[in-house]
Amino acid sequence: MKFDTPAGSNPIDRMSVVGRAHSRIDGPLKTSGRAPYAYEHQGFERMAYGYPVGAAIGRGQIASIDTAEARRAPGVITIVTSPDAGKLDKGKFNTAKLFGGSEVHHYHQAIAVVVAESFEQARAAAALVRVKYSRAKGRFDLDEELKHAPLTGGSSGEGSAAPPVKRVGKFEEAFAAAPVQLDATYSTPDHSHAMMEPHATIAEWNGDRLTVWTSNQMIDWGRGDLAKTLGIPKDKVRLVSPYVGGGFGGKLFLRADVVLAALGAKAAKRPVKLALPRPMMANNTTHRPATRQRIRLGANHDGTLVAIGHESGSGDQPGGGPETAVNQTELLYAGANRMVAMRLAVLDLPEGNAMRAPGEAPGLMALEIAMDEMAEKLGMNPIDFRARNDTQVDPAKPERRFSERQLVRCLREGAGRFGWNRRNPRPSHVRDGRWLVGMGVAAAFRNHINMASGARVRLGRDGRVTVETDMTDIGTGSYTIIAQTAAEMMGVPIDAVAVRLGDSDFPVSAGSGGQFGAANATAGVYAACVKLREAVAGRLGLDPATAVFAGGKVRGGSHSLDLRQAAAQGDLVAEDKIDFGELGKTHQLSTFGAHFVEVGVDSFTGVTRVRRMLAVCAAGRILNPVSARSQVIGAMTMGLGAALMEELAVDPRFGFFVNHDLAGYEVPVHADVPHQDVLFLEEADDLANPMKAKGVGELGLCGVGAAIANAVYNATGVRVRDYPITLEKHLGRLPPVA
Repeated sequence: MKFDTPAGSNPIDRMSVVGRAHSRIDGPLKTSGRAPYAYEHQGFERMAYGYPVGAAIGRGQIASIDTAEARRAPGVITIVTSPDAGKLDKGKFNTAKLFGGSEVHHYHQAIAVVVAESFEQARAAAALVRVKYSRAKGRFDLDEELKHAPLTGGSSGEGSAAPPVKRVGKFEEAFAAAPVQLDATYSTPDHSHAMMEPHATIAEWNGDRLTVWTSNQMIDWGRGDLAKTLGIPKDKVRLVSPYVGGGFGGKLFLRADVVLAALGAKAAKRPVKLALPRPMMANNTTHRPATRQRIRLGANHDGTLVAIGHESGSGDQPGGGPETAVNQTELLYAGANRMVAMRLAVLDLPEGNAMRAPGEAPGLMALEIAMDEMAEKLGMNPIDFRARNDTQVDPAKPERRFSERQLVRCLREGAGRFGWNRRNPRPSHVRDGRWLVGMGVAAAFRNHINMASGARVRLGRDGRVTVETDMTDIGTGSYTIIAQTAAEMMGVPIDAVAVRLGDSDFPVSAGSGGQFGAANATAGVYAACVKLREAVAGRLGLDPATAVFAGGKVRGGSHSLDLRQAAAQGDLVAEDKIDFGELGKTHQLSTFGAHFVEVGVDSFTGVTRVRRMLAVCAAGRILNPVSARSQVIGAMTMGLGAALMEELAVDPRFGFFVNHDLAGYEVPVHADVPHQDVLFLEEADDLANPMKAKGVGELGLCGVGAAIANAVYNATGVRVRDYPITLEKHLGRLPPVA
């Protein structure tokens, strides 16, 4: 199905199932432990266990690998080292090789895998592999390498992109002439995905055919890159991932666990299961790169922005890309004179890549503090200042309008709901006992991206509908919204729909990432259901253009027939995909929101506690308010972590992340999470897709960090521009206790 004109009215508009609150249909399986995650699939004969060996240096050469002692260890079946593996390619989506050769590109790069009869035996033997290295000088200091880093454009691959430098008007001249100016620098650290389920895989060969049960967000991407890495045809690879225990972008791409399990299984001639140990995940897989950002704003005294400049620098492995932190600044606010630019330093740290809301998440952590600072310089309410600079068109291309843009409404309605009028604009003037109390606000922005997505739909003789697509559910509720879509389209209850996901034998979907998954995957199911409706109407002798599917029946003219009659002589199957035309180019498709936060800062210790949070989101039609709310409050929690505690600490001598486990890498726990409220504005974007939906999961993160930072400033009068906002960064500057 080609989507190249506005959606118009369609069966989804009935919203008898879609748009309604439904509990997760996979919930009972997960809460009872019956949903098999990658490491838990059963039914294999003679299962063996793999354990990885990671490089112990950040950069250099492997002089020798001695496996003799390890091979003699109890239970060892085989050991595969990089020389044993033969020629391996690098996947399209990988920056560094997943199985290193003689050269080490980063700390914990996989260099061997030990396969044994039990996990414990494999782990013990892996400790006996002796590796001698020739250490080389590595590039581990971002600030040092940015001094000579070139301007570099790039894309996150999931909606965020920016050129090396982009100018509109005459930024430098306008900034220099602006009566009110801000020129400030901000920093965000490296972040770990820290998902609950580790990277894990079971691999089994059947002749020259390989099947992997793994934890992956993008089935077709992973399948293609696994085939490319191993040098085998793509049709010889099957990738299965029905349940994923969190990914946040860390499982968008093929990772070392899959390659090691496949190589180990081939050498052992047995199925092999392998999970990356938690300490290897931060260094062996990907992370969100640190940024150094400079923002310059120039405004007239009435608050009109006349100059906006945003420069960002980040680092990655050779051949990698930048963290596109300037992306949102091109579109979020009006301003005649603009400049954005990115620099990319080459680092020998582990690979930087997509993490939830790549680009906008760290970019808004800086931009929305800058907007708060500028509002104070102007003596304006931060909400009024943002509203003054709203735009309904792409500032660089005024002929290109936003399909829907309710940013100001998000800010205004959020202010009313949160009690913003009770905020004291004078910092450090509100106390609650020993606590300094403050409020902060930030705008939220995340682009929507359209991606082709397919599905297969089957109507059985019993009247049940089965949907098959390689779409994944990473804890986001894909099973449920896909079932809702099929139920709405075919006129059956949601419990009459079975959904099968995460298998490369199914039609290729958009996959889970960049908050594009839900809207595109359901649009693909919509397209397949349109074809199935046509087949059903044809079987029943009805006009497909006017047939109405509702209550398990199909009505046309004076006829009303049971849906199951259409499949009385055999199942009806339809397959199609959604393909997108030019609407995403002629119009800007984006999502908007506002975040409000209240914090308390202990006047004695400097400890910050978030007291309450509100997110207001305008993101197209909300397919399931229950799962959408869960996505947003989860994102808000992630934003709290990024603002106050999360930071991968780099050892600049040896080039690794020191706190590479959940003991040292702090994430929010229940005691850190306050009262959270979410408000969805009514919106149906008929330029986005037939569902009139866009993504919302990453919008819930974008801007949260800045809202917290702004609240901390309002509470204390101390402006912290370097995340995370830990107590030592403002303790010495807090107001006197007495």
